Amino acid sequence: MTLHTLAQEQRLPISLDAAWEFFSSPRNLDEITPDALGFKIVSLPGEKMYEGQIITYKVKILPGVWVPWVTEIKAVDEGKSFVDEQRFGPYKFWHHRHSFEEIPGGVLMRDLVHYGLGCGPFGAITHALFVRAKLKMIFEFRKQTLVQRFGTL
Repeated sequence: MTLHTLAQEQRLPISLDAAWEFFSSPRNLDEITPDALGFKIVSLPGEKMYEGQIITYKVKILPGVWVPWVTEIKAVDEGKSFVDEQRFGPYKFWHHRHSFEEIPGGVLMRDLVHYGLGCGPFGAITHALFVRAKLKMIFEFRKQTLVQRFGTL
């Protein structure tokens, strides 16, 4: 299986506490996910994330085709970072580290995602034709939504 990496960073003119308050609530994932993804939270045990938390979603991978996506919050370093990993869903492997660092005038937010599709050559073709572009679109949407919500540095 080939592992792919998506890395993104964004500077926001908010305090580290405000950034943590927003991003540590799994419910806010709805706001920063494009409607076209058909993303729905199915099960959310608690409004604030904690290590070991299991969150169940549904995502639309094709028109009319929904798949479950179950993630676990694997690590939380309060106010600094957290990691979510897929337990089952559309990827064979998904590891997403969110980190936050105080900088002059705001906070630097980083996303580092390692993911793999599996399925040999079919997975490679699917990644090249659809998945890479879709993930870039999702993270670009997040970036723009966060600028609208918090502004920019």
